[in-house]
Amino acid sequence: MAETIHVEVVYARPERQEIASLDLPFGSTVGQAIEASGLLVKHPEIDLARNKLGIYAKLAKVDTALRDRDRVEIYRPLIADPKEVRKQRAAEGKTMKKGGGSADET
Repeated sequence: MAETIHVEVVYARPERQEIASLDLPFGSTVGQAIEASGLLVKHPEIDLARNKLGIYAKLAKVDTALRDRDRVEIYRPLIADPKEVRKQRAAEGKTMKKGGGSADET
């Protein structure tokens, strides 16, 4: 009897999180787990060439071998660049006082 591992594949949507619990053969990869989860069929917007993948928040590649109880995560593309958002907030902060009013108000 072949040894199996238990893994979860997770895809977080803005409105809810999809979780698939799977038992796979020992030596299965991230890509095989995602294929077996059925999430690619259910969510055609997932593109394994474009979406980043991880195991417990640590980036992983499609061919990374899984261990028992791993949690495979499929990440959605960012809506905004975090660095650009911080720059915009900093620029707005220079024109705003601490209370939220304009710096020109007295």
